[in-house]
Amino acid sequence: MIPANKVIVALDTSDEVKLNTLFTALHGKDIWVKVGMELFYALGPQIVYKAKEQGFHVFLDLKLHDIPNTVAQGIRSLSQLPIDMVNVHAAGGLEMMTRSLEALKSLPKRPLLIAVTQLTSTTQEQMNREQKISGSIEESVLNFAKLAHSAGLDGVVSSPLEVQAIKNLIGKNFLTVTPGIRPGGSELNDQKRVTTPKEALELGTDFMVIGRPITASSNPREALMNILEGR
Repeated sequence: MIPANKVIVALDTSDEVKLNTLFTALHGKDIWVKVGMELFYALGPQIVYKAKEQGFHVFLDLKLHDIPNTVAQGIRSLSQLPIDMVNVHAAGGLEMMTRSLEALKSLPKRPLLIAVTQLTSTTQEQMNREQKISGSIEESVLNFAKLAHSAGLDGVVSSPLEVQAIKNLIGKNFLTVTPGIRPGGSELNDQKRVTTPKEALELGTDFMVIGRPITASSNPREALMNILEGR
């Protein structure tokens, strides 16, 4: 069995009718939902309130990446929403991440702040050639994870394949949020570094982000239950 509170369902849609259908299908389960760029930019901040009203924990996945002051002010504004987790991009650097955390410290109960390392759609060849970062994906992820930890952040977004290395380097309490989760037999779509939910759990991930295997299913609730039951 996979604990429901380790599952983050990615609500990647701009269709409010489909969103309401998903809310109805997933209601009553102690899961998280991810409000990403597509949904937030299309339907606005009220979607966060609606998700909270439905009883879900909310991960606001906007991957803020800009100069330190701009990101800190953006985080301060977003923190007025009832979110439980928010993220920045580790490539923005140590000062940007530090300033982002400082923007949250005055809150009575701040959301978790995590940093994106390397996207799960990135291959090593692409990273080496296009980003001009040498070495392996794991080395790059660990470098970003160390920066995020130095800034005081709660954890990082990585693929499940890097979780053990992150935990070994930084400690088991440093959170790992892992997209790239695909149940057996599912389409990989644009994901490159993937595992099944069971494998991700065995690797020690804290949260697994699962989108299309649930949201594109003809029966999202059944798809979620199959994942939770390890099928």
